[in-house]
Amino acid sequence: MDWLAIISRWTHVGTAIVLVGGTFFLRFVLTPVAAQFPDTDQVQLKSCVMAAWKKFIHAGIVLFLVSGFYNYLIVAAPLHKGDKLYHPLIGMKILLALGMFVIASALVGKSKVCEGMRKHATFWQSAILVIAAVVVGISGFAKVALKPTTPAVSVAPESNAR
Repeated sequence: MDWLAIISRWTHVGTAIVLVGGTFFLRFVLTPVAAQFPDTDQVQLKSCVMAAWKKFIHAGIVLFLVSGFYNYLIVAAPLHKGDKLYHPLIGMKILLALGMFVIASALVGKSKVCEGMRKHATFWQSAILVIAAVVVGISGFAKVALKPTTPAVSVAPESNAR
């Protein structure tokens, strides 16, 4: 059993659950509730929440990159050698994920360049959620519908015979 592959996949999926779920919470729960408070309270709440959320975004991006590239390059790509659909789909998934990373980083950052995005955070959070749904769709299709073109190499356990 390849424990590293299992841990990497668990890390990848777990990170997605936390970050997409957190974005859903921000967009559809926290933002509408915060809008009921005075502007000064909204600004303070937003500042505190984004400072905490930023740590999750940055750690999540690192976990996604490490686990995602391991899952693709070491685990999946060798099984799909020569597959004319698998690799372009995963390439599109990677590009979409990188786009989400940029948007999420802009929303938790303090750069003046991204101030306009932060002013329209609900739009960009919704965009992240739509892109995430597409990424999950691509992943599910690739995992279920595209069978490996190369058989998996398994290592037989060592014999303890004396």
